[in-house]
Amino acid sequence: MDLTTIGLNSIWLMLATILVIFMQGGFILLEAGSTRMKNAGHVAGKTIFTFGIATLVFWAVGYGLIYGGDGNAFIGWGDFFLNPSPEAVEGDAYPTTIDFMFQLAFAGIALTIAWGGFAERGKLAAYLIFSVLFIALVYPVVAHWIWGGGWLSDHGKQDFAGSTVVHLTGAMAALAATILLKPRIGKFNKDGSANEIHGHNQVFTALGVLILWVGWFGFNAGSTLEVGKAFFGYVALNTQLAAGAGAIAALLIAWAITGKADVPTMLNGALAGLVAITASCAFVDPWAAVVIGIIAGLLVFGSMKFFEKLKIDDPIFALSVHGAAGVWGTISTGLFATETLAVETLDWGQAGLFYGGGFSQLGVQIMGVATSGAFAFVASFIILAIMKAVMGLRVTEEQEIIGLDLSEHGSYGYPEQVKQSMN
Repeated sequence: MDLTTIGLNSIWLMLATILVIFMQGGFILLEAGSTRMKNAGHVAGKTIFTFGIATLVFWAVGYGLIYGGDGNAFIGWGDFFLNPSPEAVEGDAYPTTIDFMFQLAFAGIALTIAWGGFAERGKLAAYLIFSVLFIALVYPVVAHWIWGGGWLSDHGKQDFAGSTVVHLTGAMAALAATILLKPRIGKFNKDGSANEIHGHNQVFTALGVLILWVGWFGFNAGSTLEVGKAFFGYVALNTQLAAGAGAIAALLIAWAITGKADVPTMLNGALAGLVAITASCAFVDPWAAVVIGIIAGLLVFGSMKFFEKLKIDDPIFALSVHGAAGVWGTISTGLFATETLAVETLDWGQAGLFYGGGFSQLGVQIMGVATSGAFAFVASFIILAIMKAVMGLRVTEEQEIIGLDLSEHGSYGYPEQVKQSMN
């Protein structure tokens, strides 16, 4: 490959990496806005802290467990404490350094999704320990199975940018956490009915969603990994269509059923559309991207109500946005993947059910969702259950009432407002 092409690929992939890392800023605003003021500083701080931990652990072991060349169908092995060539070597489309950065950004997003299950009640020490173990033991296994040459890859499992690898894995860890931590104080009444615990800033939440939306072009379009014939533009188009359709569908169903055009539901609909199209963005026609987004928007509304009925307290709706939509998005490729894109353009799996592929690819997609989701949940649950027994996961009742800003950090995210209310 000539140096010009290597250079262009590298610039594109580095730009995509920056966009995906910037999504952490979107998560800060989304999670802070969706929770209460007394926890805002904690939300922001732990996001930066845990991404720092993820960086070191992914460098030490995570990347090698996904892509190490001495592995097997279950796990990669090698390239630990990565020390790559400073430049691209012969045969590379881009240097290993940039590939590592891109893959690290994805791992960091999966970890941030997992934190949805800890929101407003998890100990900072639990964040530290689980960050290490999730990036070392949970995420690399699923990523290797699908992206690193593992057994699901051998079956042709289609997940272009991570509906399963990133979003479902993070959501299953969040589910394990929220089950073990139990609901926030005041979320449910004795008769099982739920109370609304409103986030403190819808503007923050909306801005967070917009940042995530923009960052998703690095997430999805960046996963083309090269400039080539500018196929990334097609992927970006499908991504945009699904996001818009998800936002509209979620708002309309909330409006129709509740009588109110609920803003948080609409925002979650946009994210659900983005999560769903993440697997299929390179495999489907634009009309199918719209359908995938619409179904994701409808699904996220129903899923939010479903988990609440199960008395599962999910403050930022990670289970619905990243879990339910991640499952749907992965399965959708088994329905809508075209032979032109899957077979001729990408050489990745087969066409979907609606394009003459029969049930073969659909079966692979369902198998991949079931096994990956089960592994991520069981592994995370075991890790967190041991942590709960040894060190505890949840702050005390007094600390939770005071807020994690003060109890965990000794300061306030909004010191002026807090002082005014105290006076």
